[in-house]
Amino acid sequence: MRVAIGSDHAGFALKEKIRNLLLELGHEIRDFGTHSAEISVDYPDYGFMVGESVASGQWERGILACGSGIGMSIVANKIPGVYCALAADPSAARLSRLHNDSNVLALGGRTLEEKTAFEIVKVWLETPFDGGRHVSRLKKIQSYESQSGTAHYRANDNPLIILDHPLIQHKVGIIRDRNTSVKEFRELVQEIAGLMVYEITRALSLEEVEVETPISRTKALTLSGKKLAIVPILRAGLGMVEGIIRLIPNAKVGHIGLYRDPETLMPVEYYCKLPGDIEDRDIFILDPMLATGGSSAAAIDLIKKRGGRKITLVCLIAAPEGVALVHRCHPEVQIFTAALDSRLNDHGYIVPGLGDAGDRLFGTK
Repeated sequence: MRVAIGSDHAGFALKEKIRNLLLELGHEIRDFGTHSAEISVDYPDYGFMVGESVASGQWERGILACGSGIGMSIVANKIPGVYCALAADPSAARLSRLHNDSNVLALGGRTLEEKTAFEIVKVWLETPFDGGRHVSRLKKIQSYESQSGTAHYRANDNPLIILDHPLIQHKVGIIRDRNTSVKEFRELVQEIAGLMVYEITRALSLEEVEVETPISRTKALTLSGKKLAIVPILRAGLGMVEGIIRLIPNAKVGHIGLYRDPETLMPVEYYCKLPGDIEDRDIFILDPMLATGGSSAAAIDLIKKRGGRKITLVCLIAAPEGVALVHRCHPEVQIFTAALDSRLNDHGYIVPGLGDAGDRLFGTK
């Protein structure tokens, strides 16, 4: 299981012990911090980071610790899509999974003994949701979230993340304009992709290292050995590559070429070159326009057949039809997009969209 963990200074010692327990049990973890018990920090900062990573589907579960666990549980439950349980014993943890489908666990670093905390964590991770009569009750909570305008996709609800940062939205508006030149269009696509990097890589794991500043030695954070792969779908996907590898230059780049069969209208592979260790990498497929979704779904199929497992799809503009197809074929794949438009027209173009991204990138018709 993929588990995000976090704590404040009061929960740090327990978080570190739980971190080691999770690794021993074979789980993949992301430690959002804090990374010291000596420096006082604000628990909401870490509670929000872990909770949002679970609500967005980047991580399956989250575990939080503060002095009593109460503060972290309050913070996490402010996030739509998070159902955080504050558990003081294994029975409460078990019931929170059986009846409430809790996806975040809050623990008291100063109130729990290590043995009890470990039992709580193990029971919570191993217990499935019971379903049945409890489903309708959870749906009432989700309906309230939706009515209040704060609904969020959960990990098992076909995650879609729309990046609404003002800079991204501003630049998307410019590339939609039919009068934008090829040169400016190409530069803007790279810039938008570069801005999207900050969100699509948010779930990467960090580890502590010791460095020497001009003043003294200190602890710093570095990426914990994650291997990344960028895979554009030819040809339009090429326009996003440069903007991404400027920020993650050590990522390997693969390429997938597909064309649509004129009779069957199905995507057909004509080129596929991927890093040899693709099964060990976090993979970001680049497809600027997620229209029908056929090419993206086929590209994900190709990567899976070659051993790829951790796949994310990155788009500039998506149509609901494309999102639906990708999630129907690959429900675990997360989609990041700068805009979700209204529909496809009769020719398969996104409305309002921006036309053919490949033609506008390369000046062809």
